[in-house]
Amino acid sequence: MHYIPNTPQDQAEMLATLGVSTVQELFGEIPESLRLRAELDLPPALAEPEVFKLLRSLAAQNDNAEDVSLFLGAGTYDHYIPSAVKHILGRSEFYTAYTPYQAEISQGTLQAIYEYQTMICNLTGMDVANASMYDGATAMVEGVLMAGAITKRTKVVLPASVHPEYRQVLHTYLALQGWELATQIDRDTAAVVVQYPNFFGQVDTSILALAEQVHAQGALLIVVANPIALGLLKPPGEFGADIVCGEGQVLGNPMGFGGPHLGYLACRTEYMRRLPGRIVGATKDLEGTKGYVLTLQTREQHIRRQKATSNICSNQALNALAATVYLSLMGPTGLRKVATDSTQKAHYLYERLLEIEGVTPGLPGPFFHEFTVQVAADPEELNQRLIEYGIIGGLPLKRFYPELANQILFCVTERRAKEELDYLAQVLEGLL
Repeated sequence: MHYIPNTPQDQAEMLATLGVSTVQELFGEIPESLRLRAELDLPPALAEPEVFKLLRSLAAQNDNAEDVSLFLGAGTYDHYIPSAVKHILGRSEFYTAYTPYQAEISQGTLQAIYEYQTMICNLTGMDVANASMYDGATAMVEGVLMAGAITKRTKVVLPASVHPEYRQVLHTYLALQGWELATQIDRDTAAVVVQYPNFFGQVDTSILALAEQVHAQGALLIVVANPIALGLLKPPGEFGADIVCGEGQVLGNPMGFGGPHLGYLACRTEYMRRLPGRIVGATKDLEGTKGYVLTLQTREQHIRRQKATSNICSNQALNALAATVYLSLMGPTGLRKVATDSTQKAHYLYERLLEIEGVTPGLPGPFFHEFTVQVAADPEELNQRLIEYGIIGGLPLKRFYPELANQILFCVTERRAKEELDYLAQVLEGLL
């Protein structure tokens, strides 16, 4: 975007129109105690060529994911993105006006969202999905708030195996709303949240029978699912989930330093009116031609604020479009192939690492494409050494789970070649 400065005369005209004399008056509503008092410690101003040179030098300090062997997952994953995704995503029809504020004249955008919703429903086994959320964490939070509105309860069961950052986001939302985080299901429980596979990569088969227990107490079952894993695993809708949500970054979106991502959120038909955000539907006009409309839009921009299901529910339309294109290109067979390759390669690496003296099994149980191992060294120091060999290792779990201080969470996707897996094992063996 080009930089267009405002001259002092421009600023004076705008301030006069607003009825104030200085820019500082625009911030009069902010209490003095919250305002920045000291001068910012900034270097002298630079000319534009010098700024570009500085920014290039800073950018050069970053490691490109293409130049390293990446075994870090934990919520953001390195999957192959077909080149057609970015070409379709970059078309001006989508790239410049991706939010359907004048909805019914944005038929291309609405059709793309409709197809995205349909694919999410096919993946999850749910009846209806919205047009997407900010990210996986906020999608999970919105699912919990939905459950509270439906059951008129304020207790949620949230196990430690759910992504720790998702749990932190939920705690932030609920801290001042009188909710209770519990470990047992009872008649006051609004929802039970499980991750599938969980944060440690495990596929906990016990959740297949959990829905009956949850429903017996009048609560709802919320499943946070990896959509790539759903190419291989039973969809949550088939084992009684009421709400399914998760992170859609894996569907055609690059890692991008952690964003932007998209959250997906789907539910059963009877809960559709509590689903936040936008829902696009298909219909026919007076001449019988098929068209697309915003069937529901329970956002405070569209309805009375107190009736809005959420005020933080803008859809990530461009990211959702990437997911739509990715799923269209991959199809059921391609998605299953990605999931299968990732699983097989992860299990191969797991067995290779266990052959190394100083590496022992971590948490037990079947896993998808992430697993934990225990190492006879400090995981943080080990990761620093791996970087010297062009390897980004797994996630040291001590940061979130002090009781797992010597365990590392490794991730393997279809992009890792067998040579990379063997190289990691070889280097790790030497370091240990």
